Amino acid sequence: MNQNKTVKKIDFDKILNTVRVFAPATVANMICGFDILGFAVDYPGDEVVMYRVATPGVRIRSITGDDGRLPVDADKNTVSACVQMVLEYLGISKEIGVEIELIKHMPIGSGLGSSSASTVGGLFAINSLLGNPLTKEELLPFCVEGERLACGHGHADNVAPALMGGITLIRGQHPLDVIKLPVPEELYAGIVFPKVDVPTRDARQLIKEKVFLRDAVTQWGNIAGLIAGLYERDYALISRSMHDVLIEPTRAILIPEFYTMKQIALDAGALSFGISGSGPSVVAISRGEETAKNAANLIQKHLTDCEIDSFKYVSPVNINGPKIL
Repeated sequence: MNQNKTVKKIDFDKILNTVRVFAPATVANMICGFDILGFAVDYPGDEVVMYRVATPGVRIRSITGDDGRLPVDADKNTVSACVQMVLEYLGISKEIGVEIELIKHMPIGSGLGSSSASTVGGLFAINSLLGNPLTKEELLPFCVEGERLACGHGHADNVAPALMGGITLIRGQHPLDVIKLPVPEELYAGIVFPKVDVPTRDARQLIKEKVFLRDAVTQWGNIAGLIAGLYERDYALISRSMHDVLIEPTRAILIPEFYTMKQIALDAGALSFGISGSGPSVVAISRGEETAKNAANLIQKHLTDCEIDSFKYVSPVNINGPKIL
C-alpha cells in the first residue's frame, strides 16, 4: 500500500498508556448502492482496548465474544496486522510496543461489517494512542487493507461509514474517493439478524458479472434518486429510490423468509427493506424510531414462528463513527 508520508513526527512523551475505543456496525449497500453506499449505526459494534507496553511489536492480549473463531496470532489477525502497518508507515514499528484486547459485541458473518468494526476500532485506537498523527482520511486506506485481509476484497463500503460516520458514497476505488452524504434526522434502521450462515465470499460469488442495460439504467436512477432524496430530506423520494434490481434477486435466495419479511416491513410503514451487506441481516429503513422498532419486532416474531432464532437492533444513523470510551 502506497501513501505519501506527510505525517507529523511522533512525540513519544505524549503517547497514552491505554485507550478504549468503540467502532460501529454498518449497513453496506443501502439497498440499491452495491459496493458504493453504506451507513453506520449506533449499535451494535466492537470495542478495542489498546495498551502501550515496553517490548516493541504488536500482540493480541485477548479476544472475547468470537467463540474462538478469530486468530490470536498478530500476523493473521486483521486488527493487529493493520496496526502494524500504521506503525511501519510512521516509521516507529521498532520503537513502540502495543497489546490489544478485542471485544466482539456483534456476530461474525452477520452482514453488519463485523471485521470492519474491529479493524476501524483498532486503527482509531492506535491513532488516538499516538496523539492522532493521521487524519481519518489518511487512516481509511489502512482500513480498506484490513477488509482485503479479512475477506479477500478490499472495498470501503463498510469501513468508510464505520470510520467517517454517517452515510458515505464510494465514488471511486482507484484512487479511493469517499464522499459524506447528508443524513436526514428521522432516518432509522430496524435491523434483524437471522441466525443462518451466509458467508460473504459465497454471497459475492452469486453475483452476475454482466447485467441487462435496462436493469443497470433502473439501478442508476435509483441511486441518483436516493442521493437527491438525502440532500432534499425527501422521505418519499428516498423510499421510492431504495429498490435493488441487480443484487437482491440473487442474494435473497440465501436468506430464509426474505420476501415475507420484506412485505411485513413495508406493511409496517418502512421506507424500504433489503439486505444489509451480503446478509443474512436485513434492514427496514424507516422514518422514525417507532416505525423501525415496530418493523423489526414484527419481523423477529415471524422468524420465531418459523423457528429461526434472530437478533434485532434499532438505531439512528451514527454520524460520528468510532469514539473513545
